[in-house]
Amino acid sequence: MKILTTIADAQAQPRAKRRVLVPTMGALHKAHGELIRVAREAAGKDGEVAVSIFVNPLQFEPGSDYERYPRPEKVDEEFCRSAGVDLLFRPSAEEVYPNDRSTFVEEISLSGTLEGKSRPGHFRGVCTVVAKLFNILAPDAAVFGQKDFQQLAIIRRMVRDLNFKIDIIAVPTVREENGLACSSRNQYLNSDERKQATVLYKALMVAKDAGKKSANEVVALAQRVINEAHLARIDYVEVADAETLKPVEIAGPNSVLLLAVFFGKTRLIDNIRLG
Repeated sequence: MKILTTIADAQAQPRAKRRVLVPTMGALHKAHGELIRVAREAAGKDGEVAVSIFVNPLQFEPGSDYERYPRPEKVDEEFCRSAGVDLLFRPSAEEVYPNDRSTFVEEISLSGTLEGKSRPGHFRGVCTVVAKLFNILAPDAAVFGQKDFQQLAIIRRMVRDLNFKIDIIAVPTVREENGLACSSRNQYLNSDERKQATVLYKALMVAKDAGKKSANEVVALAQRVINEAHLARIDYVEVADAETLKPVEIAGPNSVLLLAVFFGKTRLIDNIRLG
């Protein structure tokens, strides 16, 4: 496995027949392992898998957890090596962003609701860094998890609108045995919070089994389940169209329930397709 820390080195790498990128912020866990497995499958035996690890300051709003976000470099390195990664791109913030940077990539249709509303500027940071990674590493395909449903939709729109010749591969949410979606932020939860966070999956299952109901009824059902956990503090629970992310009146086969909930200071997101 080659470990690269500069853009010049990354751009100088000889190309395999097919390169598949897994962009991450590190603190790798079994969901990342699944993304890498899918990337390997997509790359084929003659292709290569590239993983980027970069905690992107642009997607953290002021006062959030950028400074304390986990950065276990050696553990992540071994994780990638064991998973058969070919290239690990691990640049510093100074390498990625010049001090006088003045260019950003911003999607304005899908990013104003849900996460975008709760975290202003977040998706501008995501689009900017992903566009840079696409330019630096020039992958043929890139792999993203469906846990970040809105992010996936926005990346797809950016790729379409900016004519990146890159396939976007979506991977279903990987969960712990208790249903909690795998996330690097789960390690912030104390034991009580972790136990209670399982209500998120329970709420999603109740919503999925609700049948053809109004979006308001589905949201109310999910909220009722989440509120059974006294440590839970809801940021949002919404039903949206899976393509446009706009609110819908009836929860049908092309809609998705998305939620964000705090347990203590830790904010978790999750989603499920309905119908």
